[in-house]
Amino acid sequence: MIESETLLMEVAEKVYGICQKLGIPYVFKSSYRKANRTSANSFTGIGDEAALKLLKKVRDQFGIPVVTDIHTAEDAAMAAEYVDMLQIPAFLCRQTDLLEAAARTGKIVNVKKGQFVSGPAMKFAVEKIKNAGNEQVLLTERGNSFGYTDLVVDYRNIPWMQEYAPVVMDCTHSLQQPNQTSGITGGNPQLIGTMAKAAIATGADGLFIETHPQPSQAKSDGANMLRLDLIEDLLTGLVKIREAIF
Repeated sequence: MIESETLLMEVAEKVYGICQKLGIPYVFKSSYRKANRTSANSFTGIGDEAALKLLKKVRDQFGIPVVTDIHTAEDAAMAAEYVDMLQIPAFLCRQTDLLEAAARTGKIVNVKKGQFVSGPAMKFAVEKIKNAGNEQVLLTERGNSFGYTDLVVDYRNIPWMQEYAPVVMDCTHSLQQPNQTSGITGGNPQLIGTMAKAAIATGADGLFIETHPQPSQAKSDGANMLRLDLIEDLLTGLVKIREAIF
């Protein structure tokens, strides 16, 4: 618990400071429970209430919006008490009851595009949320399945999905390489900058970048994280690209 709190505060403080300096709006993302792990032996969390209270502490201490994943309709109301935005995992982007439950909380809903659907098909997820009475929707691109153990990003999805909602590019999960034998997902973190630059160049409204002081020690997704001490140089370069294009 103490270790988790220390890590959250360290990352939030570091990235918040950089974003303040560069004039970048910052939303802090962390999962209070990792329900979609490949192996049953993988770390899933420190307990729902304890984790959600830590997310609220980040929000209150730094005055920044916080987003977390939910996995069932029952999770929506519980998580909404602690965070500003609810995220629908990619594998669940078509789950009507989950989308509608998230919408009914009145929070912003960020839907990650499934690895198995096209960008234009995400209009149906947006429609479900808006039909439930919530106009606050974001979509996140995270690549499409390519064979069994890789992903590929079609950057046409960014302008296509922008017809329905603002679009965020997930620069780290799009580099995952799901492992079908060991149960531990791999990745290509050396390409995070490439993904981010291409996303800015194609007009993405925001970026999702997982970061950790020591990715090799991360409890989840360490193989595709950006080391925390590298994020300032990356964001500085991305600001310059955006200024040059827009």
